Amino acid sequence: MQSVVIKQRFCGPPNSGNGGYSCGLLAEHISVPAQVRLHSPPPLDTPLTISEDKGDWLLKHQNELVGTAKPAQLDLVPPSPPTLEQARQARHTFAGHSELNVFKSSFVCGPARNESDGLQLFTGNIDGTELVACDWQPNADLLDEQGNTKTEFVWSALDCPGYFALRIPLDSGKLFLLGQMTGSIDKPVPGDQPLIIYAWTQFIEGRKHYSASAIATAEGEVLARAEHLWIELK
Repeated sequence: MQSVVIKQRFCGPPNSGNGGYSCGLLAEHISVPAQVRLHSPPPLDTPLTISEDKGDWLLKHQNELVGTAKPAQLDLVPPSPPTLEQARQARHTFAGHSELNVFKSSFVCGPARNESDGLQLFTGNIDGTELVACDWQPNADLLDEQGNTKTEFVWSALDCPGYFALRIPLDSGKLFLLGQMTGSIDKPVPGDQPLIIYAWTQFIEGRKHYSASAIATAEGEVLARAEHLWIELK
C-alpha cells in the first residue's frame, strides 16, 4: 500500500484534484493502456492510499473509494494533428479566459495560474476542423530523471483539452466533471521540445459526453492518447 497526497497545486475544481492528474496517479502502476474511473472528487491535501486488488488499482480516502484503474485496450486512432504554429495561434481563441469559467484555478487549464505553477493548456479552435489545440513544453519540475514527462502530468495534459473539445458554452449553466479516462503513453513525452496538444469530441449519450485527445511532436508523431467520459451534473 502506498500513501499519496494530492496537493492544492494539482486541483481541477477549486476543492478537488484535477481529474487527469488523479487518474495518472493510478495509471502509472499499469504498464499497458489503463482505464481509470473516478467515483468521487479526489480530496486535496489529505492522505490517500493506493493499493492493488487482483490486478486493479484502488485510490481511497480512508474507507471511501475515490478511483479505480484497470488494464484496458485503447483502439483510438487520432486524426492528424495541427501544425505547431496552428496550435500556438489557437491559444488566442481559448474559451476559458471568460469570466464565466468556474475552473480558472485548474492546474491544467486555469488562466489564473502562472507559467511556473500550472500547465496553461489553453486549447482553442483550429479553423476548418473539429479540433481544439495548443502548444506545450513541460517545465523541468514535471520531468523524470530521463527528461521525460512523468505519467501523472501526461495524463493531466490529456485531460482538460478534452473538456474544451466539447464546446459547451460557458453561459449555458451546464457543468461537467470527468467520470472516466482511458489512456496510453505510447512513447516517452520529452521535456526538451515543443509539443502539440489537441482534442476532439466523439459523441453524446444524454448526460454523458465523450471526447478524445492526443499529444504529438512538432513533426506530427503521436506520443500519447486518451478517451474521456464527461458527466453533466444535475
